[in-house]
Amino acid sequence: MANIIEELKDKIRGKNLKIVFPEGDDPRIREAAKRLASEGLLKPVVLGESDAIGEALEGCDIINPETSHHYHDFVQAMVERRNGKCSYDEAEEAIKQTNYFGTMLVYTNHAHGLVSGAAHSTGDTVRPALQLIKTKPGITKTFGYFLMIRDDEKYIMADCAINPNPDAKTLAEFAVESGKAAALFGIEPRVALLSFSTNGSAKTDETKKVRQAVKIAKKQDVGFPIDGEMQFDAAFVKSVGEKKFKGSDVAGRANVFVFPDLNSGNIGYKIAQRLGNFDAVGPILAGLNQPVNDLSRGCSADDAYNLAIITAAQALQD
Repeated sequence: MANIIEELKDKIRGKNLKIVFPEGDDPRIREAAKRLASEGLLKPVVLGESDAIGEALEGCDIINPETSHHYHDFVQAMVERRNGKCSYDEAEEAIKQTNYFGTMLVYTNHAHGLVSGAAHSTGDTVRPALQLIKTKPGITKTFGYFLMIRDDEKYIMADCAINPNPDAKTLAEFAVESGKAAALFGIEPRVALLSFSTNGSAKTDETKKVRQAVKIAKKQDVGFPIDGEMQFDAAFVKSVGEKKFKGSDVAGRANVFVFPDLNSGNIGYKIAQRLGNFDAVGPILAGLNQPVNDLSRGCSADDAYNLAIITAAQALQD
């Protein structure tokens, strides 16, 4: 974990990146912001009442949404962006909320990314991003992947956070975007779409969905191998992959694992984390026009610090 973060620090240092922290009242967030600023990695933009946050955050921008000179401009911009789905009065109330205000800072290019979730639910963090920043062209869903690290091993697992039962087209998007995300962490992606079946060994609606997703993803010619459907052992163990899926350039060598649904994805990464002693970094959100990331409410200051660095690196990649 430390090596990856150090590599990302080198990428973002000196780039004058601004990352928004909407939860300035949380001591974990203040500690992370203070450290990021003192190390000169980026400019933290911390939201909340300035008197409550105090003057200890040297090197940070501190903004109270309700008294900010951006407030009225952001209300109008939100009404326009929501295009009839939000009244002026509704926008006024929304922009008083730090997650909406922070997301508007990113949307209007006053900041490069946002990290929230220490005191808010995933929905409270992701909803403003979906309404205002929105997904990239050609992408219908955002999703959450985990970077799994153990010693020198690095893997991506997705979607482990957001979409309960994605269809084939959405799974294909996850496969492509997960592969692109892997490059951020120095992983040469080999993407496996997982199932309880390998290469047609079972024929059900569930396996047909995964096979269809593979076909859709392969048509995009993204420059890295994608294959499936395959069981995890066929994806990960060379001898099993050669036996069960001959001729695949992914089987037995996969390092990016796309799960067929949220049940299996969330269970799978937690098994790797708890039984396999992997560090699980995330969920890191993918598919948005600008980076927004969601902390766990049980996070530490170190978690917020690391995720801010990853968010800044995403901003450079995008």
